Amino acid sequence: MKSGNGSGRGEVRVKVKKSKGLKSSSREWLARQLNDPYVKAAKTKGYRSRAAFKLLELDERFHFLRKGARILDLGAAPGGWSQVAAGRGAVVVAADVLEMEEIPGVKFFQADLSDPDVPARLIAALGGAADVVLTDMAAPTTGHRATDHIRTSALVEIALEVAEDCLRPGGSFVGKVFQGGATGQLLARIKKSFGEVKHVKPPASRAESVELYLVALNFKKKTPAQ
Repeated sequence: MKSGNGSGRGEVRVKVKKSKGLKSSSREWLARQLNDPYVKAAKTKGYRSRAAFKLLELDERFHFLRKGARILDLGAAPGGWSQVAAGRGAVVVAADVLEMEEIPGVKFFQADLSDPDVPARLIAALGGAADVVLTDMAAPTTGHRATDHIRTSALVEIALEVAEDCLRPGGSFVGKVFQGGATGQLLARIKKSFGEVKHVKPPASRAESVELYLVALNFKKKTPAQ
């Protein structure tokens, strides 16, 4: 792990005792949280979620965060990714249908991303076209992988539509998908809009998680045909 949170080797694992009011699945989740070095590191560094380290690790590889960059964080709550981007000195505008507590240096809009007026509002708040559009959105899981994949891909598609309206030529898009990556039709659309497209699983993604991240670089200027 390169993000300064330690490997966790040699640490004593915390065990969660059985309780009449706690289901086994809840005990497993709690034990995983208590023993997760990324959770501990997030608390130490003041990040709102362990997901902050996923963005840090993606940036270590692709270098899309930089001082002064205009960045949109879509589906931003609770704000871990916005914190990372703002910490790099970027101009950050975040949007989510949910409320989000204020983050220094981040402008937040509580908005439905499917609203056609949203892209113009976000560009105005940024002061120009975005250099990077981020989204860590995922639909609540049902336990059925195919269904979860389709639902999360639909959210990525909504974010992509916003990105196509907001990105400058040469910009980047980073979004969460599930195992199998972007669906064929969506992937074809992304490859048409960007010069380079990769699926990546950062180290901070749990081994048992089916999530992947789609990183699309070198956005091509949108044309009326798109």
